Amino acid sequence: MTSTEPPGHSGNTPALRLMNLALHGLFLALLVVLVARGLADGWLGPGGLLTAIVLAAAYLSGGAVERVRTTRLWAGLWLGAVLLLWIGLTLQHPEFCYLAFPLYFVCLHLMPVRWAVPAVAALTVVVVAAQAGTDGGLTTAKVLGPVAGAVVALLTAYGYAALYRESRERQRLIDDLVRARDELAATQREAGRLAERQRLAREIHDTLAQGLSSIVLLARSAESAVAADPDAARERIAEVGRTASANLAEARRFVQALTPPALDDVTLTEALRRVADGRGVVFHLDGEPYPLPVEAEVALLRLTQEALANAARHARAEAVAVTLTYLDDEVTLDVFDDGVGFDPKALPSGDGPRFGLHGMRERIAALGGRLTVESAPGEGTVVAVSLPLRTIETAEAVLTEAGAQ
Repeated sequence: MTSTEPPGHSGNTPALRLMNLALHGLFLALLVVLVARGLADGWLGPGGLLTAIVLAAAYLSGGAVERVRTTRLWAGLWLGAVLLLWIGLTLQHPEFCYLAFPLYFVCLHLMPVRWAVPAVAALTVVVVAAQAGTDGGLTTAKVLGPVAGAVVALLTAYGYAALYRESRERQRLIDDLVRARDELAATQREAGRLAERQRLAREIHDTLAQGLSSIVLLARSAESAVAADPDAARERIAEVGRTASANLAEARRFVQALTPPALDDVTLTEALRRVADGRGVVFHLDGEPYPLPVEAEVALLRLTQEALANAARHARAEAVAVTLTYLDDEVTLDVFDDGVGFDPKALPSGDGPRFGLHGMRERIAALGGRLTVESAPGEGTVVAVSLPLRTIETAEAVLTEAGAQ
């Protein structure tokens, strides 16, 4: 509750909303009690009852009319109407002086400081003037009571305002720290990617690029020597083959260096079993395993990790199973969970943000395989991958032929 925020900001925090509800509830509860007491004791006539009803309706309109809650001008007009009705009712029936206490907080909340304090003082004067017209006239108690109430309201309101400002400042600092942490993490990831690119660039320049340059020079030299010195041409062609073989070995070393640590010195079956066991997932192996190219094993391992992460993060599944199958003509991988599922037709094709499988789909497609996601609301999800052996054999044949040359 601050005196500097517009009415539209009154519900910024749960604590502030709760305090506003308590304040409005106090006003309405006191009004109902006073009206009931007046009717029971007989001192509240038809005019006073009508004024009290209009006051209640006007006060309730502050929460019903959006402009009052969002526009300072309308909030001021609403507050002025409420105060005028209360002043008229209080001067006629001093018993309604008790409503001054919640009205103190309303004034302190909606008005700037330079207006709120004089408004509270004016309300206190109205209360004292109304009390002066009661039996016994004006006494010290009838003056000190309203003044004490005004002082308590002022101290409470400004104490809460200080706590509220401190809370907002603390939240702002927390948001800044979280934003800085995310930016630092992103910077570190980008730095890591750049460092890896530079390392690979140096390796390629120092090995493959120089080897390819030597092959080009040897090929040109052999071409020029074919007619004049066939023996020299043959020797240079043989040197081209040796250089190409060395470069092929370097290329394979690069691929091996990029292999995930989970595949170091273990087969794909053992790596998938470790990933499944580490997450409490059931792993099944069908068929007799046989070696696959590194790219295929990396793709299957990464897809399994991504599918299991999605099952844990989104599916709320109780059971998850991974099945790796070696067939005569293809290798398949299925990841099943019995989670909440979803409607695949409601998502764009290759929707990466929700499943994180867009990159995997492209990687599997580059290997000549196929990735499908089958699911339905309440029926779990199946992520299925198939890699035909013909694409694997073609890749191996190309590498073998290049090595032989």
